[in-house]
Amino acid sequence: MFIKIKKNSGISMQHNGVDKRHIVPVTSNFLLNLNLVAEASFYTLKETKTRYDLDQRLIELPMHTAVIHLQMNYLYSLAGDTKSKNNLQVSERQYYKLFFRPENLEPYQELRSAIESQVANL
Repeated sequence: MFIKIKKNSGISMQHNGVDKRHIVPVTSNFLLNLNLVAEASFYTLKETKTRYDLDQRLIELPMHTAVIHLQMNYLYSLAGDTKSKNNLQVSERQYYKLFFRPENLEPYQELRSAIESQVANL
């Protein structure tokens, strides 16, 4: 199953392609394959967090911002060489963090429900 993240829906995102101090607004539609998600977490920020956009402007994520953190499986990872004697490769799993401000919780609830519909609760 795919989930579609729509552009201009008030969602901000962080992923492996940007520095951990940065977040970017979702400005184009994209699809995520839920079959490639290894772990999914849902939580809210307990304190205000400070991040930056790509132009280094300060962005504050207020307390109670909802977050969906999707950790992808190893088939969806980056492989990089280590500088060790054994010349091993290290796989870094891709992740996506989607931030929903407290005034924008409707898309969060919709997306969370779609993900949880694929989960068997025991």
